[in-house]
Amino acid sequence: MSTLESQQFGRRRRRRLSDRPGPAIVLGFAGVIAVGTVVLLLPVSRAGADSPSFFDALFTATSAVSVTGLTSVDTATYWSSFGHVMILVLCQAGGFGIMALASLLGLLVTKRLGLRSRLTAVAETNTVGLGEVREVLFGLIKVTAVIEATLTVILTLRLWLGYDEPFGRALWYGLFHAVSSFNNSGFSLWDDSLARFVGDPLVVVPVCVGVFLGSIGLPVLLELRKRVLPVREWSLHTKMTLGGWVALLLLGWLALTAFEWTNPATLGGEPAGTRLLAGFTMSVMPRSAGLTTVDYGAITGESALVTTILMFIGGGAASAGGGIKVTTWVLLGLVILAEVRGQRDVETAGRRIGDRTQRQALAVATLTLTILLGATLVMMVLTDLDLEVAAFETASAFTTAGLSVAGTADLPRSAHVLLIVLMFVGRIGALTLVSALALRDRPNLYRYPEGRPLIG
Repeated sequence: MSTLESQQFGRRRRRRLSDRPGPAIVLGFAGVIAVGTVVLLLPVSRAGADSPSFFDALFTATSAVSVTGLTSVDTATYWSSFGHVMILVLCQAGGFGIMALASLLGLLVTKRLGLRSRLTAVAETNTVGLGEVREVLFGLIKVTAVIEATLTVILTLRLWLGYDEPFGRALWYGLFHAVSSFNNSGFSLWDDSLARFVGDPLVVVPVCVGVFLGSIGLPVLLELRKRVLPVREWSLHTKMTLGGWVALLLLGWLALTAFEWTNPATLGGEPAGTRLLAGFTMSVMPRSAGLTTVDYGAITGESALVTTILMFIGGGAASAGGGIKVTTWVLLGLVILAEVRGQRDVETAGRRIGDRTQRQALAVATLTLTILLGATLVMMVLTDLDLEVAAFETASAFTTAGLSVAGTADLPRSAHVLLIVLMFVGRIGALTLVSALALRDRPNLYRYPEGRPLIG
């Protein structure tokens, strides 16, 4: 093959990848999971004399790369120090990969739009303003390094000075949980997650801040790095993301604290300050974090339902958070509000949101709900869980939230297989779906006469 033919072949291949990025994303994440599984299968990865189980290695690798945090075995005791390091690497790779891919796909999609749509995207998402691929990746590396280093220092000092941990152990635990919180991975080196720190704001608050920063998305992080104030100059995407995130935090905090206030198995016996802090943490973690300060197996049914809703919504676009994304939830609310008011356009913050964006939000939410309903039915068939618990477990896996009320390790292997599939599909599914919908923007050469079937 001549040089010219090779160049033409390369251009055609790159064009096919840009037209259909989904298969490349799927293969990429599957490859990382495969490598992680192989490394975790090494005898050095298992604590004790026994060799690691293939299934437990696969489940852990999938959970780490998808930054979910569900575990089929106790992370603290089953895996060796080498295994813990490998889990940390997989969590970092998964969180970094999702944020980078989502941002780069945003660039790809926008470059495929017309001039007018491209200018609108620049103004309202701030994604294209990030520049080329190098700027996106270097921006993410800088933000990740600064946030994780800051959290590591804070947690290390607290564990070292406040809990008399040896400095080396405090540093390792501080680093591990800093990476886990920012990447929303949900893994912990303590067998009770963060329950021992339920009333310690010097541990819990930095972790929650890490979860918040990791779940709002790279475009928002880079915009806030340049300009925190005034708020009126934020892009529409940042306003919707932060406004929705804070609203969900406050509503969840109020509801979960109220429902667990007198529950003796969770917050009932704690001081008022501890109850408020634990309720705050319970509202933050369903964003996709999975770290816990209470026993979720003992929460009330009302709290389980609220948490399921929060997990379904998830975090921000181009973030380590899962779910349908905060902006999707906000947009659907604006669509309903406009319809109730009889408005022709969906408007917010002085901007009109296009019909195609509305349809994409509706498609993502409807497809996610459909998958969760089907997965819940399958979970009930495979186990003896009731509807409420089965819905919680499947939502936690698919939205990569990593919370469990049934105890993941106690579920049968068949249910573990279902959770593996849900974690993988949930992590990359929404990303590939949105990019595919956006890239299939084709003009219609004709339009049929309008029809109006009866609704409701």
